[in-house]
Amino acid sequence: MEIRPGCMVHLGYGKYWRSDHIVGLYPIEEDRGPRRRTEVYVMNRADALIASRSERAILQDMVTLPEDIFRAEEARAVLGDLLDELRELSPIMRRMLHLEANLDVAAWERRLSAILGQERDGGDQEDLFATAD
Repeated sequence: MEIRPGCMVHLGYGKYWRSDHIVGLYPIEEDRGPRRRTEVYVMNRADALIASRSERAILQDMVTLPEDIFRAEEARAVLGDLLDELRELSPIMRRMLHLEANLDVAAWERRLSAILGQERDGGDQEDLFATAD
């Protein structure tokens, strides 16, 4: 990958920064959510900027990639965001989706985690009590 010099990178909610001044991207793990996806470290600034876009989306704007790699990375980012949202569903909403729409959220979480290479050790504790309807 090669950084495209001098282009402005959208960080979300009206924040832009020059691509060649960004020196680091770090995904926010705790308290991640809308407006809080990535810490962006830039030259000549002691503290990180908080971006509302994922590190992958920002990186894609910074670099020159072949089209097929760009599309694959974008799809991966979308799957990651979807997985994050599924993990935040309450147990009540999970049961409602299962009963009303026959949607097994835990199965989709496992499938998306496998695709993204985010397998969990030992599985989810809620799986211990799940019924095979």
